[in-house]
Formats: sequence, structure tokens, C-alpha cells
Amino acid sequence: MAADKKTTIVIKKITVVSGGAHGGAWKVAFADFMTAMMAFFLVMWLLATASAPTKKNVSDYFSTPSVIEYNFSNYGAQLTLEKLFLDLLNEPLKTLESFLKPMDRTPNIMSMGMKKIVMAFVADQLGDVASNMEVGNDSASFEIPDEYLFEKGSAVPNGKFIEVMGKMKQVIAGVEDATVDVASVVYFQNVSSPARAKPVANERLDLVKARLESDIESETVDVTGRAIGRRRKPKEGPGASGYVRFEIKQKNRLTDGRKPRPLADDVFGAKDDDSNVYDNFVKQVSSRKGRGTQ
Repeated sequence: MAADKKTTIVIKKITVVSGGAHGGAWKVAFADFMTAMMAFFLVMWLLATASAPTKKNVSDYFSTPSVIEYNFSNYGAQLTLEKLFLDLLNEPLKTLESFLKPMDRTPNIMSMGMKKIVMAFVADQLGDVASNMEVGNDSASFEIPDEYLFEKGSAVPNGKFIEVMGKMKQVIAGVEDATVDVASVVYFQNVSSPARAKPVANERLDLVKARLESDIESETVDVTGRAIGRRRKPKEGPGASGYVRFEIKQKNRLTDGRKPRPLADDVFGAKDDDSNVYDNFVKQVSSRKGRGTQ
């Protein structure tokens, strides 16, 4: 019977594979290092040979925060997340591209997506001088009392004119495909005679319009204006002498033919305290403990 048993022969073949100097992971790290070095030397070459505007663009790219960083630091997490959700829903590719781009120093406030973001931005720039601020689906308006711009009863710019119009530039310069309407209002009670109110309002209007037209960067923006002389209303207070009202209104069609996206209200709706998951969990646990001790 022993002769009937078949002998099983096992051939064990050992294949030695070269690890290539401890594997190939080093190649990935080396490729990343070479890419970084190439980018570094490219930037150095640009700084050494480029013109002044190119150098400024390179500097702005590395020193200016991205859109997301800017929104988080200026408007907080809630508003930023709401705006991010709205942007991803409407323009996903453009939104993803904005993650990498530096924040425009003069953003288009009419493309910010949300009314609260527009109000926060305008308040951040002009909060100490602007009043009666309103934001609609396709417009934003506010007033600046003339005491921040002109000498009382005249069209002579005062010491604050340059500062206030500089802040105004941050709001208005990046606007595109819009109409900026300026209303210059002068009260009868604050000029030498009622007949002088309209001429003073006209002179003020010309100064403000000229400044806006020089500050606005896009050629798709129209600046219009009205000069108004009228009697001061009792509700406006005895110290009021007039104001300049600005209204930024989006045009019906953008340059590329698309309809502009309207400014939205709260994306996630009003805050509901009953929907706080943590508080509800604590209440449920407390309730169970209370029933268990009875």
C-alpha cells in the first residue's frame, strides 16, 4: 500500500522584486518638490523681468485673501455658508473657480447673491455716514447727508468730501451692467433764498457724478442724476440741510445677454430655536431622567 501512495512534489518559487530604493513613493514627493521649485523660479523671473503692473498683479495674488476667506472674516460663518450654498446652486463652476482666485478689491455688490451680504458690505464701507439703506431684488440705495460732503448751503466740498467719496468708491467701482442714479436734494431753509436751492443742488450733482464716473471701472454702467430743491419736512428734523441719495439698479440684461440673478433673502429661512439638535437632545435626556426617578 505504501507503493500506491503518490508523492506530492511542491515547488516553491521565490521571486525577488527590487524595491527601487524603498519603493516609488519618493518619486511623488520629488515631483511635488520640482513643481514647487519651478513655480518659485517662475515667480522670481516675473519679478525680475516683468513690468510694474505685472509685478502688482503677482503681489496681489499672494497677498490678497480669497473670496471665501474674505467672506468668512467679514460676514461670519452663517452668512458665508448661506451665500456659498446659493452660489453653488446657481453657478457651481464659477464658484469653485473663485476658491482659488484672490478677492477682488472692488467687488460687484450686485452679484453678491444675498441682500444681507450687500447690506453688510455697504455698512462696512459707509456705515458711519450712510442712512436709510434699502436693498431689493435688483437694487441697493442709501443716503449721505450733505454735511459729510459740502459746506452748509453751498456746493463747496468740505474737508470730509474726499474721505467719504473714497469710501463710496469701494462700493461703486466694481459695479457692472447697472445704472447708478444720484439725487441731490437741497432744502429751501438752508440756502439764502428758495430760488438758490435748485442751482446749488445742480452744482453738487455735477461734482458727485463726475467723481463717480471717474471711479467706476466698467463701461457698462450708466450714471444718471436729478437735482431737487424743496422745503424740509418736519419729520426730517430742524438740523437737516439736505442729502445725496444713491441708487444702484441692475439692468434687465447683462452684457452677455443673460438675465441677472436677483438678490435673495435668507437661503435657509428664519432661525428656528426648536430645530437646535443639541438643545433638543439635552431636553430629551432630562425628560427621560425625570420620568425614571418618578
